[in-house]
Amino acid sequence: MDNNGNNKENNQNNSWMNHPNLSGMDPAKLAMLQSLAEQGSQKGQNDIMPFLMAAASKSKSSGMQFSKNEMDTIIEVLKIGKPPAEVAKIDRMLQLMKMMR
Repeated sequence: MDNNGNNKENNQNNSWMNHPNLSGMDPAKLAMLQSLAEQGSQKGQNDIMPFLMAAASKSKSSGMQFSKNEMDTIIEVLKIGKPPAEVAKIDRMLQLMKMMR
């Protein structure tokens, strides 16, 4: 794939950040989420949960916190356009994270 294809793919992967529901979110939070999304996309299924837990711990220690409303909005935006099986995986992962709190 050439550079143009890679840029197009990156733009499609980043398009969730331009969703209108996220327009009022702190740009620093969106930048952090973009960084996490890029790093997380390189993780295998077995590595994603430890990665997310470490990321949550790091963001908490840096003082950056997301409200429940912000988290719900981010999750719903990320689900848009995903196949039902992928949405189900996201939901299962969220349930696991809730149980671990």
